[in-house]
Amino acid sequence: MTDFTTLGLAPALTAAVTRAGFSQPTPIQTQAIPLALAGHDILGLAQTGTGKTLAFGLPLIDHLLAKAGKPTPRIARSLILAPTRELVNQISDSLRALAEGTRLRVATVVGGQSINRQIATLERGTDILVATPGRLIDLMDRRAVDLGQVRHLVLDEADQMLDLGFIHALRRIAPNLGKPRQTMLFSATMPKQMEELSRAYLTDPRRVQVAPPGKAADKVTQSVHFLDKAHKPARLREILSRDLDALTLVFARTKHGAEKLMKGLVADGHNAASIHGNKSQGQRDRAIKAFREGKVTTLVATDVAARGIDIPGVAYVVNYDLPEVPDNYVHRIGRTARAGREGEAIALCAPEETDLLHQIEKLMKIEIPVGSGSRPAAAGKPAGGVGQQRRRGGNPGQQPRGETTSPQKGRRPRRRRAA
Repeated sequence: MTDFTTLGLAPALTAAVTRAGFSQPTPIQTQAIPLALAGHDILGLAQTGTGKTLAFGLPLIDHLLAKAGKPTPRIARSLILAPTRELVNQISDSLRALAEGTRLRVATVVGGQSINRQIATLERGTDILVATPGRLIDLMDRRAVDLGQVRHLVLDEADQMLDLGFIHALRRIAPNLGKPRQTMLFSATMPKQMEELSRAYLTDPRRVQVAPPGKAADKVTQSVHFLDKAHKPARLREILSRDLDALTLVFARTKHGAEKLMKGLVADGHNAASIHGNKSQGQRDRAIKAFREGKVTTLVATDVAARGIDIPGVAYVVNYDLPEVPDNYVHRIGRTARAGREGEAIALCAPEETDLLHQIEKLMKIEIPVGSGSRPAAAGKPAGGVGQQRRRGGNPGQQPRGETTSPQKGRRPRRRRAA
């Protein structure tokens, strides 16, 4: 059986992995780490929740530990770019845990926080700089950071960076990086633009793929419920009320919609919070911390959170609004069934969202089982109902959490609150 000691990592690093609670590498880690240690550029494709952070973080730390000396003022030795503040913070926390007790410094720069404090941090120099592209450019313009010695570049969730328009920022950043360098690009989906990005920034990359692009994690049970938009609030409350202790992540399409939905849930007695672009970084961090600790059991979010929440205890993801970008559905439901656990993804589809559902199913190459209502003929598929078999091949008579039955019949066992 493969374990971290067989991947070629430095003994001190394998010991750090053990202390962090990791015993067996995931498939993406098993394939990517030896190639990255050998210095190859990496194009990694895997759905969310499969351990991509360690797949690039461990070989990066290994390379840096092998280099003598400390970074000089304003120098960054390696750079990790990620599209959201939450994901940057998640990556930084993971790498700091692995680098604990070593001489390596990990610095984080994101928007929404004091740029003067970040300038002071960078003045000392850093081994690993984890950043959102926009704030990094602000710091470059102020000459607060020198990227000329960067020999390792990681683009995490690169497809979302493309979605958010960060390709222009990347074009500004890349010419300032050192050469030669190793570049690792990781993503859960592979749109056409991603191929172009890999050709532009990677040299003879090794492609590592553990699941087809657009495929959800194997342990996610999916269902879609067809109903009028006006009936969505009542259905959501019904879903939440059946397992009050479960951590449930609810996705809304807009910032205003997320906030309004959260306030309505709180008014009805649900323990809810929200994160979206109108929230300060401090508010978002506090909401995620409360959700992680189980003090908040329902978190309403826009897609800003789809890539930045790594909480193994999330039992359910509810797509209250279907996303306009099909790839985002994959990332949303990837917030559950993490770290080998099972999870359930429930989509609420109004008539005007039928085309969005069809695009999602086309991307994933599946037909999401119907939990309630009838599949509209406009979707180009035959009408269906509750009796369809669920995606993981479960018993067709077994009720998913969002089913319209009495609370006693088909009630799911309570899930334990996340620690």
